[in-house]
Amino acid sequence: MADTFKVFLSALPHVCPGDPRRMVLTADADGRCEVFTWNAATRTTRQVTDRPQGTVHCAVDADAYVWWFDEDPHGRGHWWFQPFDGGCRLPGLPGAPAGLQRGLAVTACGTVAAALAPPHGGTRLLVGRRGRVPREILRVPGEGRLAGITPEGDLVALATVAGADAAVTVVTSTGRVAARLPGNDDPAGRLWCRDFSPRPGRRELLLVHELEDGYRLATWTPRRGLVTHAWCAFDTEITAGWYPDGDDVLVRQERHGRSLLHRVSLRARTRTVVPTPPGTLLDAAPRAGGALHYLWTDTAHPPVPRTTDGTALPTPGLLPRVPGRHTELWTPTPHGPVHTLLSLPDPADDGPRGAAAPPTVFAVHGGPADHDRDAYDATVHSLVASGYAVARVNYRGSTGYGPRWRRALEAGVGHPQVDDLAAVRADLVRRGLADARATALWGVSWGAYLVLLALGTRPDLWQAGVAVKPVADWVTAHRTTTPALRALDVRWFGGTPDEVPERYARSSPLTFAADVRAPLLVVGADKDAKCPPEQIRSYLDALTRAGVPHERMWLDTGHDGYDGAAHVAVLRRALTFLRTHLPAPAPGAPSRPPARPGGPRSR
Repeated sequence: MADTFKVFLSALPHVCPGDPRRMVLTADADGRCEVFTWNAATRTTRQVTDRPQGTVHCAVDADAYVWWFDEDPHGRGHWWFQPFDGGCRLPGLPGAPAGLQRGLAVTACGTVAAALAPPHGGTRLLVGRRGRVPREILRVPGEGRLAGITPEGDLVALATVAGADAAVTVVTSTGRVAARLPGNDDPAGRLWCRDFSPRPGRRELLLVHELEDGYRLATWTPRRGLVTHAWCAFDTEITAGWYPDGDDVLVRQERHGRSLLHRVSLRARTRTVVPTPPGTLLDAAPRAGGALHYLWTDTAHPPVPRTTDGTALPTPGLLPRVPGRHTELWTPTPHGPVHTLLSLPDPADDGPRGAAAPPTVFAVHGGPADHDRDAYDATVHSLVASGYAVARVNYRGSTGYGPRWRRALEAGVGHPQVDDLAAVRADLVRRGLADARATALWGVSWGAYLVLLALGTRPDLWQAGVAVKPVADWVTAHRTTTPALRALDVRWFGGTPDEVPERYARSSPLTFAADVRAPLLVVGADKDAKCPPEQIRSYLDALTRAGVPHERMWLDTGHDGYDGAAHVAVLRRALTFLRTHLPAPAPGAPSRPPARPGGPRSR
């Protein structure tokens, strides 16, 4: 197959440590995500998996065995492997319990470490040989993920979520705990585990240390313990990885909606910026000999892989032309400036001077520990092509603006974020970039939660809303969601719904459902464990009782994963909904004032 098959390009291919020309990636297969091999030497590909619900987790080891996670509709399953060029598929860890996958690592000698979350909760860390029955070396009650294994396979690191006794537990292959690094709620700052050095004999674990004012690189070794490298400071969020054939580290920094790369030598105490085009790096990986592979995009350009060593990477084929004009602005507020990425439709050549601003859709990002990037977004593309302006607001709680901005989320769940959305809306109207009579909200997951809260608490500001897989009823969501999210709720609200009911009520869209005035499209998923369908139905029932005009759509999917057909169905339904309630001029047509309240938007 040629090198232009349909690639999702949300991450770089996994590279075989023993032969960098052999790679594994996920790509489109008739609307499903499936695993493919890629041979850079011959520029050929082979489809490895073909499952009705798709396959999203894969890896390749030093012996060029391809690994994938075969999961059921609830996300539970087992690891399998197969030779790179095809052949029999074999169980990677036969006899291992079925569970949610929480990471896989395979050493050059064939030692396998895997973390699984069984149905009854907790996380189990397993170690064994490829294709043989593993042994359990660690079990923790909360949610964890495999963070790395040494080249010799003698030390394994498990990272745990906030609230655990330890942020990282390092355990030997025999099950002896070698270290418990401070918990993520430790006053000294949170730790984010990256991986062990790939250099044999190093036994050095790389971490990111989050402090009150920024981020530092840190390392742990059995001899020196935890060391924070205070000289290597960053003011916004970073991730990091080892160079494969040296002691240097590649740091990717997310800053103000864009990405920067730094090459850091922990031994020489030097830091150098690695030149890349302005925009976002969805992924970046150092390669042997100092080469670099990265996945670049900006709002006007879909993701494309780039290399500094000439390695042939799979390309996405014909890339679409992204319409519109793309800019940014900062809105001053009492809590600090709020950054917005703004996309405007192309102006009509024959449009009248002084024409009204186009209808504006606020595309509210999810997370909440995430941010909108100067990166291609298919939803933004579709909206701009349909004649809408799109505002992507990095409200308080967003990443990419430093720890203080991100922690502002906890100042009051939901309401500070709605305040920021309202402030940016007022700023756009004041600048003549948005029409006060034609603004809508569109969000997914946490972003959909903010859509519902904003429509209920600021009903005079918005003329339409689209909420996909939202948190709609905090109390019911808390009782029916995953254990990890329940623990997060307790941290945010300072207790359970029984302990602090007034806090949950104040932040719950259900409390304000009867106040919603704008027409609303709500999309739920029947198999969603994070934003369960029960709490969406209780919100929809409240809308019905209050006579609020709304539409509902249900998907036979879970919360995460890739389902191309479902994504397209939601996009089409939402665009049709907006055309009815927030009509936009056809691309290239003269702008026209939006309908007055009581017109077609109000139904």
